Amino acid sequence: MNWKNHIDNIAKNARICSINMASQDTEKKNNFLNLLSEILISNTDEILKYNEKDVRKCQRKNFSQAFIDRLLLTPERIKKMANSLKNIVSLDDPVGKIIWETVRPNGLVIKRVRVPIGVIAIIYESRPDVTIEATSLCVKSGNCVILRGGSEAMNSNSALVHCIKQALDKAGIDENSVNLVTSGGRRGVKYLLSLDNYIDLVIPRGGESLIRTVVSFSRIPVIKHYKGVCHIYVDKDADMEMALNVCLNAKVQRPATCNAMETLLVHREIAGLFLPRMIELFRQHKVEIRGCQETKKIVPDIKFATEQDWYEEYLDLIISIKVVDNVDEAITHINRYGTKHSDAIITRNTQTAEKFLNQVDSACVYHNASTRFTDGGEFGLGAEIGISTDKIHARGPMALEELTTYKYLICGNGQIRK
Repeated sequence: MNWKNHIDNIAKNARICSINMASQDTEKKNNFLNLLSEILISNTDEILKYNEKDVRKCQRKNFSQAFIDRLLLTPERIKKMANSLKNIVSLDDPVGKIIWETVRPNGLVIKRVRVPIGVIAIIYESRPDVTIEATSLCVKSGNCVILRGGSEAMNSNSALVHCIKQALDKAGIDENSVNLVTSGGRRGVKYLLSLDNYIDLVIPRGGESLIRTVVSFSRIPVIKHYKGVCHIYVDKDADMEMALNVCLNAKVQRPATCNAMETLLVHREIAGLFLPRMIELFRQHKVEIRGCQETKKIVPDIKFATEQDWYEEYLDLIISIKVVDNVDEAITHINRYGTKHSDAIITRNTQTAEKFLNQVDSACVYHNASTRFTDGGEFGLGAEIGISTDKIHARGPMALEELTTYKYLICGNGQIRK
């Protein structure tokens, strides 16, 4: 079978399967998740064997250690995957929930009800754990999923999907509800993105380059975020100790995440007091400092921040710092250079905070808290399939509810429109 036929068959079968998948009861879906959790543990050695093939191949090709770490599976990581499935079992099933209901004067009963999106394609890079994350959330929300992971993780993903197929079979769910695209390379990805008659939604997971490629070729709606250039603005009315603590956490706890702070904005009136202390703390954690002219006047021995730095998602221990005149300049800077992801203000002034919260055009806007909380688990949503900076359908952390849409159910007793 050539690669086009392979992808066509997967997409067609997923579309057919999606009708029954949408009406699977919660008990059966939870049973699948519990079975998969057990199967992952019992097949740990086999999964690790296939993962080792991928890791060795990447080592021979001199891939970076960071890349290999994302690819690597260990017994502990597999156990974490298995435990995450148990957590999803405990989440409420959004399918079938009545969002809104009314009875019209003519007696028509109209309900807006949550339903699965249908067929979702997940395109991702070298992280095998996404295979389990995506499958579990899509199945729990009643969707069929087409997985297309990076070629570097093909052996690992194939082993995981083999476990998924076993769990689907034991749970009595059509195995076509989850499929892995294993051929076609980049041509296959482009072809998959053209199948808008079978696939309802694409969610890319990975770097900016992958996501922009998906968006440029897709004929199917895409939910995504390109990158996370997150800001914290320290206002003149900030609690100094709080600001130091929050900014340090937002930058250094996990600098390679999309919700880590990349740019620090500081009000001119407190910059002279705040920045020397803040920069000293950053330096204790080996953070490279890049600053505007005003920042360099206060702390001369730092690099100068270029125009490009304000757009940069470093994903590393690097930060850009700018001194601003007021909250309005901070808001303008964020809305110009930011990526509509996560931005914060530190202040005791409630009016200033309210202005910031209302005027910063981002998915998650914080008052006196770290941007690192932008996460489905931290928001109490359970697991997430990603973070969206789009404004239509889903925005912010995407959990089970964001993998559903709605339809109207209208019940009457013979009414006709006059």
